[in-house]
Amino acid sequence: MTARIPNLKVIAFDADDTLFVNEPYFQQTEEKFCALMEDYLSHQGLSQELFKTEIANLPLYGYGIKGYILSMIEAAISISNSTIPIEVVSKIMQYGKELLDKPIELLEGVEETLQALHGKYKLVVATKGDLKDQHSKLHRSGLGAYFHHIEVMSDKKEMDYEKLLKRLDIQPNEFLMIGNSLKSDVLPVLEIGGSAVHIPFHTTWEHEKINHKVVHENFKTLPNVTAVLSLFT
Repeated sequence: MTARIPNLKVIAFDADDTLFVNEPYFQQTEEKFCALMEDYLSHQGLSQELFKTEIANLPLYGYGIKGYILSMIEAAISISNSTIPIEVVSKIMQYGKELLDKPIELLEGVEETLQALHGKYKLVVATKGDLKDQHSKLHRSGLGAYFHHIEVMSDKKEMDYEKLLKRLDIQPNEFLMIGNSLKSDVLPVLEIGGSAVHIPFHTTWEHEKINHKVVHENFKTLPNVTAVLSLFT
């Protein structure tokens, strides 16, 4: 990727694990779920069953905490052969509510980077998940004023980005996406002709991992969000 992107008009940021912490909270909740269900299966077995249930439910519930809560309950019922006590179901629901109420922890350099770019480009959030939850997190983060538009997508495939660009009335070569997921934030954007920056996060949900290297003229990996500013100097 060249230091300056010709014709750039819009810079989009993923939210979870790009602007603020997310996946570690899910991992903490999974640990509690496995501890709660340890009489039925090994930790590894419980994690595998929960993941399988999550993936099977994505077409129904989409991404987000509420779908995750339902998947935990469904996995618990299945793992226990429908013998799980109601108290355990209640505990799982409590874990889910605690997850929804987690504090917002901004990643280092996020606000300074947004301040530097604000007013020079249209800044948008392009994230996936539960609409109410994502809007709540952005409101609580205090970052909302930096963004021209917030798009909570049901998924992040080529078609979803094409819809976003149409809504923003821009061409793919005028769009830069920044995020922590190669699968969701990089590959589909490159596929439609946009530019993308990958900022790795120290932990990634298994569903978001890919097993090949990305090489593209419109792609760059940077160590942190502050380093994005080096593209414009």
